[in-house]
Amino acid sequence: MRKKERAIEIIKRLKAEYPDTGCSLDYDQAWKLLVSVRLAAQCTDARVNVVVGHLYKKFPDIRSLAKAPVDEIEEIVRPCGLGKSKAKDISGCMKMLHEQYSDKVPDNMEELLKLPGVGRKSANLIMGDVYGKPAVVTDTHCIRLVNRMGLVDGIKEPKKVEMELWKLIPPEETNDFCHRLVDHGRAVCTARTKPYCDKCCLNDVCKKII
Repeated sequence: MRKKERAIEIIKRLKAEYPDTGCSLDYDQAWKLLVSVRLAAQCTDARVNVVVGHLYKKFPDIRSLAKAPVDEIEEIVRPCGLGKSKAKDISGCMKMLHEQYSDKVPDNMEELLKLPGVGRKSANLIMGDVYGKPAVVTDTHCIRLVNRMGLVDGIKEPKKVEMELWKLIPPEETNDFCHRLVDHGRAVCTARTKPYCDKCCLNDVCKKII
């Protein structure tokens, strides 16, 4: 089975296994997703969802967060880890949105990548989840699973994995495919325990490179 054929079969089976997929970070505005995805680095989405509630209670919009002292932001986001760098990035990002983008989150990759603390993973998440555009989010689940499945060959660098997946995944499938990889990575193809290959819906098409 060629890589593209395997990819299409994997997409079909993951759709059946996880029909209702989506981002597990809570947000109702684009800028809040930017904040959450920055806090999610080396932190669980569940914890981020709790912490941002405290953050938005004190700073409810881009303007107030842009004008907030960095140390006050850090005090609130500290439970997510790496509080100093995350607070600095969030502050810088909100300042730039407020001063240069009239409190609107850009809808293209080039402009998103200019924002402090926003890399390709964050930018793709915004492109896909907020603006409904094709997007490949190469988080740790995605990188682990596509290597195990044999869709990429021992590539661990996020941007290189992203570029390989663009060749294999139909554009209209990219966003949900990446969310389903997260679902599958949490439930079956786990990182901290041995993967549950015996109950995996992809057992017969996965290369099982573990």
